[in-house]
Amino acid sequence: MPVKHDLLQDLGLTKDAVSKFRSENPHLNQLFVQYGEKDAEVVEAEANDAIGVPDDVLRTLKEQRLQIKDKIAQILSA
Repeated sequence: MPVKHDLLQDLGLTKDAVSKFRSENPHLNQLFVQYGEKDAEVVEAEANDAIGVPDDVLRTLKEQRLQIKDKIAQILSA
């Protein structure tokens, strides 16, 4: 069963720290929203794999999710 990707764990951040960063930076907040939406798309595509979601579609979704994650990490490291 597909599971959501744990961004906070990957970034080594707590919910409180992320909440603070998001409230201080509207662009960062929007990236977190986009990441959540893209992650949901990946989870749905993985769940529907049995009914024929092409591998290239799933790969593209994962690449897009990674690009958003990289942008978030870049902002947080600045």
